[in-house]
Amino acid sequence: MSITERLRELSIELPGLPKPGGSYVPFRRHGDLVYLAGQTSSRDGKAVYSGPLQEPEDVEQGYAAARLCGVNLLAALAQACDGDLDRVGGCLKVNGFVLAGPAFESVPAVVNGASDLFVEVFGEAGRHARSAVGVAVLPRNASVEVEAIFFLKS
Repeated sequence: MSITERLRELSIELPGLPKPGGSYVPFRRHGDLVYLAGQTSSRDGKAVYSGPLQEPEDVEQGYAAARLCGVNLLAALAQACDGDLDRVGGCLKVNGFVLAGPAFESVPAVVNGASDLFVEVFGEAGRHARSAVGVAVLPRNASVEVEAIFFLKS
């Protein structure tokens, strides 16, 4: 099954990429590596999930926010691959940043939203090394931001 078919099966439609909010590009290719700039939990340039995660019951919302970040990363990855996600060999590394209140300890569970998505889309090739960090501030008060490194098939 192609990645496009898998996305359709998962009812995932890749959005257009928002303009970068600073002096950077959404992705950078180097050889067979694709470095993806951080994507927040936004759609069409508007925050879908914003504000800090504070309580244990915020994990579900945070997970959904991280998954949306992952969908936005897939859109950037598709652009880096000229629209052909079947060129992707796998995911190497994910860094997740969660806008977390001082007592929120479930940062890794939140970032699983992006990690699980990559495994759903790419199978075992979607498994990756990862960091999950709670932070005090994110751009536009986003609840989650995720960046990733993928590699392309030779």
